[in-house]
Amino acid sequence: MQNIIDKAENLKSVSNYRTIKNIKEKISKYIIVDDKQMLNLSSNDYLNLSTDKDLLYEFIDKYKNHPEFLFSSASARLLTGSSAIYNKFENNIAKMFNKEAALLFNTGYQCNQGVVSSLFTKSDCIFSDKLNHASIVSGLKLSPAEHFRYKSCDCDNLEELLVKNRSKFDNAIIISESVFSMDGNIADLKKLVELKKKYNCMLMVDEAHAFGVFGDNLCGVASQLNILDDIDIITITLGKSLASQGAVCISTKAVINYLINKASSFIFSTAIPSVSVLWSQFLTEEKFDLLKYKREKLTNLYKTAHKLYPTISSSQIIPVVTGEAEKTRNIALYLQHEGFYVLPINPPTVPVNTSRLRLSLTADITESELKKLISSINFYTKNNEE
Repeated sequence: MQNIIDKAENLKSVSNYRTIKNIKEKISKYIIVDDKQMLNLSSNDYLNLSTDKDLLYEFIDKYKNHPEFLFSSASARLLTGSSAIYNKFENNIAKMFNKEAALLFNTGYQCNQGVVSSLFTKSDCIFSDKLNHASIVSGLKLSPAEHFRYKSCDCDNLEELLVKNRSKFDNAIIISESVFSMDGNIADLKKLVELKKKYNCMLMVDEAHAFGVFGDNLCGVASQLNILDDIDIITITLGKSLASQGAVCISTKAVINYLINKASSFIFSTAIPSVSVLWSQFLTEEKFDLLKYKREKLTNLYKTAHKLYPTISSSQIIPVVTGEAEKTRNIALYLQHEGFYVLPINPPTVPVNTSRLRLSLTADITESELKKLISSINFYTKNNEE
């Protein structure tokens, strides 16, 4: 026990100790922490739907007597935890992505972990971007397949690994996020498709931070590039732009049926409540115009941000890389004092010496608020240069 206490104290000494914040309330685009109201820039609620009470009340009034308006499934899907709404939602999502089938998982973490860990054997291999989400990394560790991690968004490095290793294995898959969660940059999916075809691989794309933000049908970067048919497996989360719960794997019937039988994170988890699935269905089917309207607001906002504060980002996620954990904490505290709820992101979430602020833009933030935020960052940086 003392060893654990010592380790925790060491985390505090290097400004890398995490705590659960004292969040009192979330009101629209604002958050109240320790009785201070701030503009929320640390959320993945990209379309600002999660706090829309009018939308929530509309849903409740319409569906409160629906048989699926239940707050517990009380079982795994393969027992009694499934029902018509799960199947309907999965079918509709598959159609949105022009794929054969889809499977709903409880969380994005369980989805990626379950897919990556279960599909391949020790005679197969996986090529994964080094900055892929921890859920994908967890899946790599659980998979019996050999895996190789290429430099992030470096297709030349990926091809080097493919040339060296692909022929040694029966099956292979390339895995990448589309929008990377900590830098906001976008993978070259067209080049990944080219390499997939050239070296006879499958391709999996995690569209967690792109679903609801990119593409005419809001399906993400691959949709925007018109290459959905070239992506073998797509994963999305519902708890970000869609302000709901769960995650979905979208692929062929063969892949989905295999996951139903082999993905432990699906098989052994009590299903999310049917009311959450009903809510997701309500938003994607009945409120699609609202989603598109919010997406357009967000797109205009982040394009303005890129002009005012250029970074590696091509999305709604804006990184402010400071390098050191203590320096990052200090600027975060300053911005909170100025009314912006920004949090420091430190290792192991990001690589060592790349601590940063992660500015998460959402649809209802105004241009004047954005300009004030960037002005505050520039002011602090200028007056605290070493």
